[in-house]
Amino acid sequence: MTMPSQTEIEIPLLRVLESLGGKGKPKEIYQRVTTLFPELTPDELEEKIESGGNKWTNRIQWVRMKLITKGDVYSPKRGVWAITEQGRNRISNSNVSWAVSSAPSTNLVELYDSYEEEFKSQLLEKLYEITPRQFEEFAKKLLHAYGFINLFLTKISKDGGIDGYGRLKIGLASMNVAFQCKRWQGKVGRKEIQQFRGAIQGKYEQGIFFTTSDFTEDAKNESFQKGAVPIILLNGESIVQMMIEKGLGVMRKPLYLFYEKFDEFMDN
Repeated sequence: MTMPSQTEIEIPLLRVLESLGGKGKPKEIYQRVTTLFPELTPDELEEKIESGGNKWTNRIQWVRMKLITKGDVYSPKRGVWAITEQGRNRISNSNVSWAVSSAPSTNLVELYDSYEEEFKSQLLEKLYEITPRQFEEFAKKLLHAYGFINLFLTKISKDGGIDGYGRLKIGLASMNVAFQCKRWQGKVGRKEIQQFRGAIQGKYEQGIFFTTSDFTEDAKNESFQKGAVPIILLNGESIVQMMIEKGLGVMRKPLYLFYEKFDEFMDN
């Protein structure tokens, strides 16, 4: 069969969210939506898009973005999809055609901004899905993309709070750097920064702390202290931005906007 269009997936996706009590995590949602399309063949379910991702789950992700734009779905927190009251009403009235005009009017710039925000959210969700050790491997690759050399991961246990270390070349000199990774939902606090600094003080010139979540204000204030090793803080938003800048796990395709200037052209 031909893979269902995004429009054909909208109501089934809303029904799945309602069946889950109003919200759920992507992996479970993908599985349940798939069961509503038994005609899909194994080959179709395994089909890849150009970037290497799964075409079917990618389509469901795009449907989610459309539903957020329409006001039928929202994200109460990272890694969770939830249905709105409007979405529930839409299920009740699903026998009535959904007019194109129901979507809020927007221009291409606004659409791109919405797409970029949703894309970053999807990237961050991917980071939440990997294991803590895989997150450490990811951090190592990210630092390598930014010019760090001789990067190594420590053993899983007895590492003194250090998940990896390497060197950053600065002109003719180089700096010893250690890093720690926390694939957390909650914010990283002052205590974690102090413990990390204690583990690297006297051995490294700089520390880098990665987290998929964010840092408390106390942690941010603690990161730079006079006479102490500076700690660079990278939260989920910063990590995703770095991935995009370096093309790490991301493929970039340029898009163009065209603006009509005919009258200006004729006046010259």
